[in-house]
Amino acid sequence: MIHTAKVHDVLRGDATVHGRGVLTDRLWPRGVAKADMEWAWLKNVAPSTELRKWYGHDPEKWTEFRKRYRAELDELAAEGQEDVEKLLQWAEDDLTLLYGAADREHNQAIVLAEWLTKRLHKS
Repeated sequence: MIHTAKVHDVLRGDATVHGRGVLTDRLWPRGVAKADMEWAWLKNVAPSTELRKWYGHDPEKWTEFRKRYRAELDELAAEGQEDVEKLLQWAEDDLTLLYGAADREHNQAIVLAEWLTKRLHKS
């Protein structure tokens, strides 16, 4: 099963990592020491810099962001990108996608979880 969790919540003990934890941000989360992170960081599966800047965590752009990010993920998968392949493999077991965004309902981890679930059910 694929879960999502905010990095800061996990570090405070307010959320749990189920199975393998994977940070899905392209940039390292502010206020988090790398030594505190015991999880994998797959920044190559994060939205591109261009998409991240365009979106700017604006909920009004959420629908279009989801569409564009899924297209990026499809392209990475078609290219056989190593981090995408790892995630697809890891998602066969418990996996928690970690994110640093303040918005719990509009972030890349949610889109990535949906995309992974859809890909796994296609197989």
